[in-house]
Amino acid sequence: MRLWFQQRLFSWFDSYDIYDEAGNPVYTVEGKLSWGHCLHILDRAGNHIGTVQEKVFTFLPKFEMYIEDRYVGCIQKEFTFFTPRYDIDCNGWQVEGSFLEWDYVVREACGGTVATITKELFHWTDTYVIDVPDPQNALCALMLVLAIDAEKCSRSN
Repeated sequence: MRLWFQQRLFSWFDSYDIYDEAGNPVYTVEGKLSWGHCLHILDRAGNHIGTVQEKVFTFLPKFEMYIEDRYVGCIQKEFTFFTPRYDIDCNGWQVEGSFLEWDYVVREACGGTVATITKELFHWTDTYVIDVPDPQNALCALMLVLAIDAEKCSRSN
């Protein structure tokens, strides 16, 4: 399954549209006013299906992930000098990024690929392509991308 993740051009809060390969909207992400980033994920029908919530007052950025109201894990930036790494407490997954922080691979503990995330260049807003071999992992992979993008956004402000 391939998803296109695109930030909306003019928005007061973080907001994104996620499309499938045919260009159909699959998810909508709406930022909510709160301390830290709070992103609500809506399905095609507008039903709330997930949340990515930044924990404030932590040494390194940390985000908790929820499917509906059920906690499914968290992602926290690790202290590194060159390649970005994240500590994930979600399904035993691991994330590694490239030096320029444009490409990421999400792997299972056994080394299998859960998702690849690639940033597309030359767009007005942040645009990512998420390739997920198993569609059941799409929502959690999307939440990881949202958390990584929010962490990068916080760092650049």
